[in-house]
Amino acid sequence: MQYHTYEMAHALLTPWRAQAKLVTQVLGNPLVPLAHTGLGRTISAACELFEGVTRRYGKPAWGIHATKIGGLTVPVREEVVLRTPFCELRHFDRDETVCGKRYDPKVLLVAPMSGHYATLLRGTVQTMIQEHNIYVTDWVDARHVPVFAGKFDLDDFIEHIIQMVRFIGHNTHVIAVCQPSVPVLAATAIMAAMGDECRPASITLMGGPIDTRCNPTVVNHHAMSKDIGWFERNVISPVPWPNVGCMRLVYPGFIQLSGFMAMNLDRHVEAHRGYFNSLIKGDCDSAEQHRRFYDEYLAVMDLPAEFFLQTVKTVFQDHDLPEGRMKWRGEPVDCGAIEDTVVMTVEGERDDICGLGQTEAAHRLCRNLPPENHVHYVQPGVGHYGVFNGTRWRTEIQPRIREMIRAVNFQRRRTAMN
Repeated sequence: MQYHTYEMAHALLTPWRAQAKLVTQVLGNPLVPLAHTGLGRTISAACELFEGVTRRYGKPAWGIHATKIGGLTVPVREEVVLRTPFCELRHFDRDETVCGKRYDPKVLLVAPMSGHYATLLRGTVQTMIQEHNIYVTDWVDARHVPVFAGKFDLDDFIEHIIQMVRFIGHNTHVIAVCQPSVPVLAATAIMAAMGDECRPASITLMGGPIDTRCNPTVVNHHAMSKDIGWFERNVISPVPWPNVGCMRLVYPGFIQLSGFMAMNLDRHVEAHRGYFNSLIKGDCDSAEQHRRFYDEYLAVMDLPAEFFLQTVKTVFQDHDLPEGRMKWRGEPVDCGAIEDTVVMTVEGERDDICGLGQTEAAHRLCRNLPPENHVHYVQPGVGHYGVFNGTRWRTEIQPRIREMIRAVNFQRRRTAMN
């Protein structure tokens, strides 16, 4: 009923949004005398704010059309190279007729399936693409996947990672942002146990919940405070008609977004108050910066119910991976099988979603890796999103990942020559 109520409320507000948008457009016309008064600017700002906070935000475009390589502006072509009902493997192909043939490391960036679209990692991709051959898992909104496509759970997520690493090929480096850290580590262990020649050359786990018993956060406490039946009864809903995924059971994106915003509600309220004042004052730069951020932040997707419930139980409640009880397709997942992949973990000092030590726990599980294959870094002064986006990511975190990847490739080439 939650989803249907949400859809009904959205539909009921549609004519009001249309009127608010019309008023904003009229008062934005310099030929309208009221537009030049304080009252007119206040009405226009109020209408624009109302329209912005009540509309539904679709998936943002990646918008990566070029990058800088060696001082040259190099066109970038976005292409889907592998497709399943639940994911598109997206490749950002640089025009080598401009920059010359490149032999940059192949990197699979595994985006989180946690409510936001993969485009939240746009800044991550823009930084990496200059010196890496980048592929990204672009997960599909579950409400757009028809029921006949079947289920999608944590086991399927792991299988997708294995499939995509094999598709990209030998000597692939994998970066997991937040939630995918667990399935990426599990997939690496499974491929290592199989003796798969395409197993990742390195994995970088960034702000991921490997062991949520370390410095538990509000998110972790909430997951532990209820049994899995409570989540199934209270946050799982069927997708309403007329969506393509009608009757598919999902964890709706708007519920996840409500949880995200509740964690820092005062900050969001203050941000919108500042946006309102910027509109009145005509501070276009500040208003546009606000729009860009919230156009991305408020764009959410539904998650398959099976994936959400299995992740909550396996990762956040039972701690199966750190306890050595995790299974994939009925087979045990043993991180001790990882013997030659470099494992790098990155944490933010002020991360309020994934506490310090939760990602570092991966090193304890990879007990058969030599010391030189363990890399850990804590970035001072950043929260969860600062680990993979922003100034600190560009200037301090990404250069360390870059050097690690190149050191691994150099060592592998030298070993192959000997």
